[in-house]
Amino acid sequence: MAKIGFVGFGEINTPVDVVMRKCKAAKEALEAEGLDLVSVYPVADDYEETQVKAAVASLAKESFDALVVCIAGWIPMHAVLKVTEHYRHLPMVLWGLCGWYEGDRLVTTADQAGTSGLRATFEGLGYKFKYVYDVMGKKTKSDKVAAFCRAAIVAKELLTEKVGMAGYRDMNLYGTLYDGLSLKNKTGVEIETFEMLEIQQRYEKITDAEKQKVVDERIKKWHYLKPAKEESMKKAAGYYLAVKEIAKERGYRSISIKDVDGMKKLCGFPPAPIFMLLSEDGYTTIPENDSLGAVTQLLMNKLTGQLAGYLEFYEFFEKSVLAGVPDFVAADMVDGDTYTVLPAAFGLLDEGILNVSKVKTGVVTMSRLTYMNGKYTMQMLLGNGKTPPKWEECGWDQPAPQLSALEIEIPDVERFAENVACQHYIITYGDNREAIRNLCRILGIDVLEL
Repeated sequence: MAKIGFVGFGEINTPVDVVMRKCKAAKEALEAEGLDLVSVYPVADDYEETQVKAAVASLAKESFDALVVCIAGWIPMHAVLKVTEHYRHLPMVLWGLCGWYEGDRLVTTADQAGTSGLRATFEGLGYKFKYVYDVMGKKTKSDKVAAFCRAAIVAKELLTEKVGMAGYRDMNLYGTLYDGLSLKNKTGVEIETFEMLEIQQRYEKITDAEKQKVVDERIKKWHYLKPAKEESMKKAAGYYLAVKEIAKERGYRSISIKDVDGMKKLCGFPPAPIFMLLSEDGYTTIPENDSLGAVTQLLMNKLTGQLAGYLEFYEFFEKSVLAGVPDFVAADMVDGDTYTVLPAAFGLLDEGILNVSKVKTGVVTMSRLTYMNGKYTMQMLLGNGKTPPKWEECGWDQPAPQLSALEIEIPDVERFAENVACQHYIITYGDNREAIRNLCRILGIDVLEL
């Protein structure tokens, strides 16, 4: 289980029972937020540095993913640095507690004298940290401290995460490319490619009984607007089992597949139901070898627990954008108990099982990791997703399907359009901007809020 270090500081001349009381309350507030702590307090600036040395020795006995530096009163910074310098490689929170009222009197231990002396020092030393200060008469900001600590846990977990990608650079797109070494260095995430041929070879070994089991137990339970061909459902089941087998063997949490120039062109089969089944299993999924889209999904999934589905832009309006999908939506974006699907053909393609589920509305965070001129930036903005007007994409068999989509009201369409980085953006529900800021601060990725 992930752990967080907690060290409480207070100056030697401050009554020790006050420092103890304040640190204990802060520790318990973090534990109430769900954190597992390795805690040491109080630590003062005694001349012999007895408490500092004891704190260092105690912390060294266990490992943790971030360090909370809790300032319960004025403290000379040398006492703090003699502890924190052992953990300069870890994300930290500089947390200043606050005073209290006794009747009409304000009583303070000068907590922000301590933090204001330390903040610039931490920055100058290159620490990856967040500064949080409590305010008298207000709720403690333990939630903000805990949120940064959770982002630190995510950052560590990302070091061993992998995206599985079948094929590369679908449709010769540029916006879906990536640089493997810098991506690994900046996010920790590895993108592993595997060949379309491997999917096909494994597909050919899937038995009819295995395919039929998936068809009967899962695919047929979707809500069909008209019947699908048995052959289409069995193909979906077989290719899904082949990809799932690869993902399980290699520990992929996120999957992308070469779509237009891959599954559709070479196998004659639109891969939407493969993604739908994988999404039901908890994988994050995106088509068209969208490398940074897949990495963004993985980051958002670990921050929010959501599947972080993608939407693609079709139209820009004055105050909103039409964002939809020509194939599938993530399982947890569906407004309902199951997928609504429609067997349909598009252009020269044979029948595919198209996901036309209604998408949940509400507040959404749109995000995408970008790479330009050797620099990574996370774009993000808050929007309000509404049910879109009736619309269709030209080229579908008539009557054309009502594709899954949202009309998303955003603060400044023109500014967004001037900075838009790709046709795909990742959608999570709720306002997740603070979590994104925290993670990007730890990873050293700039944030562009649109």
